Amino acid sequence: MRIGLVGKPNVGKSTAFSAMTQTPVEIANYPFTTIEPNIGIAWLPINEKCACHELLNKKNQYQNNETVEKINQGSLCMPNTGICKNHMRMIPVTLVDVAGLVPGAHEGRGRGNQFLSDLSRCDALIQVIDVSGSTDLEGNPIGSGGPNPIKEIEFLLSELDSWILGIIENGWDRVIRKAQAEGDIAIRKHLSEKLSGIGARDSISVEALNEIQRRFPNLSDPQSWKSNDLLKLSTILRELLFPISFAGNKAENISFDDKKLKSEIKKLGGKIFFTSAEAELAIQRAASSGLISVIPGDSNFKITELGKKNLSDKQREALGRISTSLSMFDGGGLIGLLSDIVFNQLNYIVSYPVNDDTHWVDADGKILPDAILVPNYTTAKQLAFLVHTDLGENFVRAIDAKSGMTIAADSSIKHGSVIKIHSSKK
Repeated sequence: MRIGLVGKPNVGKSTAFSAMTQTPVEIANYPFTTIEPNIGIAWLPINEKCACHELLNKKNQYQNNETVEKINQGSLCMPNTGICKNHMRMIPVTLVDVAGLVPGAHEGRGRGNQFLSDLSRCDALIQVIDVSGSTDLEGNPIGSGGPNPIKEIEFLLSELDSWILGIIENGWDRVIRKAQAEGDIAIRKHLSEKLSGIGARDSISVEALNEIQRRFPNLSDPQSWKSNDLLKLSTILRELLFPISFAGNKAENISFDDKKLKSEIKKLGGKIFFTSAEAELAIQRAASSGLISVIPGDSNFKITELGKKNLSDKQREALGRISTSLSMFDGGGLIGLLSDIVFNQLNYIVSYPVNDDTHWVDADGKILPDAILVPNYTTAKQLAFLVHTDLGENFVRAIDAKSGMTIAADSSIKHGSVIKIHSSKK
């Protein structure tokens, strides 16, 4: 899972990246602070209690586990990646923070097509927009009176559409001649080949061609399409390839009607979460230092014993003001936005593959070591391939460890399922 952070320069993308990943990057008040993309891991809480909570309840039916519960702070599992505390399981999501995008990038302005190619393997995008009006359209600080954020969104979507248009338009005349003999299959092959370089599935071309005919019935014959018609197709391809959400940054100084912004963005097919990346970064740095304890996506925190010893009254007051400021924004800030993208928009679910469906452990005896993100409607056999190629190729059946029921190869697994995969290879 890769999520790209995009936007014009100087809107706080790198600050948002640091707040979500705890990765230190250069943050400065001028355009193109980021040149090469920053890549880091954000730890996303699963949107329900970890499966180890159910396992603990099962164990408590047979024995007193108070000692185990205290040692593990309520969690029994032993994650290979991330942590689980009080049954809140954290799973990794890769974030890619790319250089700021300026109008004309598809023609080479700014970092041009290098910016766009940095996004090529992302599953979705977050555009960080400036809702304070403190920067112009190219990211230069102007104090106040900057453009409506909708302008930021429109120019970014236009750049992405034009970038994709440039990819599919290359060789289009030749493909049209082939289509006279082969029909629309030549069009589909062309799109699949051209788009494979930016991470498109083979089915994307079919979906896009079906969708353009649904939206524009008069464009039923691709052989008659002009450049403007191909741009319409490019828009649909962008929507399929890069679903986009929006982080309304610098919202503590918002200078636009937030309800109107939400409404206009909804018309564009997106959703906006308001936040202050600087405030979120300050809270996360205090948490990383062990001075406070905070649940990801929550503005409230508790001062730890270490914090009580080391935080001055002024520092406590400052953290309190930051917390109050963040509490004004609905949705859980940046982590709330990330969760909405993964679980609601992309519709991913979590599964726990295990080697032993009785004790929910792997071959080394580790309890629920892996929690993996998979698309909804993933079948048992597809999960087997994701765990290991040998398991997929030699798949026999799967067992739902919670219910004890057998899962056929073509049956979908459920969110939160604990799965034992049986294969013919020993």
